Amino acid sequence: YKMASDSRFPDVDTAGSEKSEEMEIVVNVGGVRQVFYGDNLNQYPETRLAELVNCLSGGYDSIFSLCDDYDPGKREFYFDRDPDAFKCIIDVYYFGEIHMKKGICPICFKNEMEFWKVDLKFLDDCCKAHLSEKKEELEEIARRVQLILDDLGIDASESRWKRCQKCIWKFLEKPESSYPARVIAVLSFLFILTSSVVMCVGTIPDLQVVDAEGNRMEHPTLESIETACIGWFTMEYVLRLISSPNKLHFALSFMNIVDVLAILPFYVSLTLTHLGAKLMELSNVQQAVQALRIMRIARIFKLARHSSGLQTLTYALKRSFKELGLLLMYLAVGIFVFSALGYTMEQSHPETLFKSIPQSFWWAIITMTTVGYGDIYPKTTLGKLNAAISFLCGVIAIALPIHPIINNFVRYYNKQRVLETAAKHELELMELNSAEGKATGSRSELEDPSREGKESPFYSSRIKVSHSDTFIHLLSEEKHYRTRLQSCK
Repeated sequence: YKMASDSRFPDVDTAGSEKSEEMEIVVNVGGVRQVFYGDNLNQYPETRLAELVNCLSGGYDSIFSLCDDYDPGKREFYFDRDPDAFKCIIDVYYFGEIHMKKGICPICFKNEMEFWKVDLKFLDDCCKAHLSEKKEELEEIARRVQLILDDLGIDASESRWKRCQKCIWKFLEKPESSYPARVIAVLSFLFILTSSVVMCVGTIPDLQVVDAEGNRMEHPTLESIETACIGWFTMEYVLRLISSPNKLHFALSFMNIVDVLAILPFYVSLTLTHLGAKLMELSNVQQAVQALRIMRIARIFKLARHSSGLQTLTYALKRSFKELGLLLMYLAVGIFVFSALGYTMEQSHPETLFKSIPQSFWWAIITMTTVGYGDIYPKTTLGKLNAAISFLCGVIAIALPIHPIINNFVRYYNKQRVLETAAKHELELMELNSAEGKATGSRSELEDPSREGKESPFYSSRIKVSHSDTFIHLLSEEKHYRTRLQSCK
């Protein structure tokens, strides 16, 4: 249809004279027509649909600032938006809350709510959780890609020491950055295994030697290997600490605390051996050294740094505290009940092994967990019946919370694989954009002969834009066009 030259629709005056509460408007969203009444829409006057009620008196500018097209004869507003999301959003006018349908991308749905000017507070809590999870995934992808770009980029304005710091950090912390870094990671892994094996082998009596005082001690060869491993761990930790961009965060990290606990006992025991004898009795020094040597088992946790499977298991257990708490609660109740019943039922037997209820806790624990050492066992018929029931209840109590824990592990493992794949795809897209920018720059140089022989800053700046055009937008609060990450597949 053609717009009138006076910038007004023919029925504007009539529409302006009607009461907004009784007005009926038709909205066509992606081919789906919906009829609304003013009294429903005016419940939320700040929304876009409520603004449609009073926009007719404002002329073309007012109408087309709110919709894509308008039919004055039918009084029908046209929008080129997602009709499925719109069907969910209009629930706010009738029920006061919004639920997302299954299969709708949460990020796209959030954009639709912003377009229709509906506040996110009307979104139900279950849908908000889904939206928050998806936003965290996008931010995680952005963080991973940004880290890779930071590793690839070299800032000429930085000092030589800063650049050297970054190289050392990449060399020790990111095995995927280069082939020598992979070699260092494998070598560190072998040192951890060697140190753990030496710690275990050193406790074999046949491989120990006797000192001048008749005490058994580790073989000198094993001690030399242990010293070499500790030297490697110390050098690795010091280099990582020096090259760390945030030293406080590095020192307080859990895995780095484990590294300190794996290294510290060696130096403390060495100090006590050479200096402690002058300050305290020799027997006390030996006990302290033995206790510190036991702390060497902490170095086995260093394997988690090189194993994504152990990291996934740690995260799954961290996310499963509620299920683990339920498991412990079930077992605690069962242990208390069945140990008390077992003690009571076994008192009639003259050779009873249940001397007290606290002593019966051990029997209840090994029975409910299906271990059954057999050092304590019932001898009466009622006691055996109680043992059978406790065994069955233990199997049920342990089996119930296991499934959610396994689900958390599988979900996190699959999520990490998806995030890694998404980050690689984003990098490939950036490389493609960079190649297109290079081709465009080459054509412009051919068209402009005066630029021959000069290094064009346009290409480098275009690469930086292609690096950040997806992820910087994701982390900002400004409105941008839909990016590749924000689209559903």
